[in-house]
Amino acid sequence: MKNPLNPLLDTLSRPMAVTGRVLLGLYFLVPGLSKVTGFAGTLAYMELHGVPLALPVLLLTIPLQVGGGLALIANWNARTCAFLLAGMTLLINVFMHDFWNDYPGGNPQHELQNFIKNLGIFAGLLLLAARRPEQ
Repeated sequence: MKNPLNPLLDTLSRPMAVTGRVLLGLYFLVPGLSKVTGFAGTLAYMELHGVPLALPVLLLTIPLQVGGGLALIANWNARTCAFLLAGMTLLINVFMHDFWNDYPGGNPQHELQNFIKNLGIFAGLLLLAARRPEQ
């Protein structure tokens, strides 16, 4: 039996792909920029969570988030950027949303929610990276 939604989905395929890329790009661009304006606070938060080499990692994270976010929005090397951002998202999950650890003022339920949300972002980035470029 044919799916009656297929013609509509085919028609909306391009706008949905563009919207998805732009929203994923914004998900990285905005926090990347906020790390610039809130550099000291972000560094302290990373150190609290025991991120090894927190300063060099932060200095690498900012251009990856800002540049990768802009690249996704512009569809410039989107597959490669999605793959790199997926790896970064996984690392952020392990170090920054470590709901299994207890921190002063921490909220394990909130971190669990962020951890699960980031798994969804990770999945979306993997799907984007796996997509064949449009001809």
